[in-house]
Amino acid sequence: MKIAISGKGGVGKTFIASVLAYHFLNKGFKVLAIDADPSPNLAINLGLTFNDIKKITPISENFELIKKKTDAGVPGIYNLSFSVEDVIENYSIETPFGVNLIVMGVVRSAGEGCACPANAVIRTLLKHIFTRLKEVVIVDMEAGTEHLGRGTAKHVDLMLIISDSNLKSLEVASKIHDLSMEMGLTRVFMVGNKISNKKEKEAISQFSIKHGIQLIGFVPYDEKIVKADIRGETPLIYASKSKGVIAVREIGEKILNF
Repeated sequence: MKIAISGKGGVGKTFIASVLAYHFLNKGFKVLAIDADPSPNLAINLGLTFNDIKKITPISENFELIKKKTDAGVPGIYNLSFSVEDVIENYSIETPFGVNLIVMGVVRSAGEGCACPANAVIRTLLKHIFTRLKEVVIVDMEAGTEHLGRGTAKHVDLMLIISDSNLKSLEVASKIHDLSMEMGLTRVFMVGNKISNKKEKEAISQFSIKHGIQLIGFVPYDEKIVKADIRGETPLIYASKSKGVIAVREIGEKILNF
């Protein structure tokens, strides 16, 4: 089961990705979480400290690994056929809550030279994870729609689009939904997050009906989650006390029932 978590920046993608990953782990699945956001925070939500995170080099910035995989021995020529099984084994990190994590990063520009090798490693690794890895994979995607244009999510089993009641967030959600459907994804659902009142819930419901987006659930605004975020703590410490965490776990159960 491969699940991509997408949405506009700031809507709570990372929070929901971390809770789902931990929920599936507690259900007995082996879980790999992937942080594919250029501002990676999934590690914090899975219990790693800021000192731990400073030691992590995203795959997209691991130039030694990229060279090892793509160097053809001729300047300007790159080997684009290589195995990536060892990357998962050697570069995934076991987090304090038991979920394995890979910080993928994003290839933004060529910088000093061609970005083709880094892109090739990222795409090959993601395709291998999505199509061959026999475990639950949760991907915290890059905010917005750019990642869909690169086709990095076309092999997932389910796309969860996170949105709050802000119209800008909902419009981004609609674009992600349409692009996902164009890519051939059949299980595309929206999660209404940070819901603090009935009016916000109704706004998301009405928008989803108007734009033909299936809603899978709502997650209430939770002060505990806000405080954890401010303190740089994982929300998983409130696993049994947070109404937000409990709501995400209920969405996880719906996904399992598919």
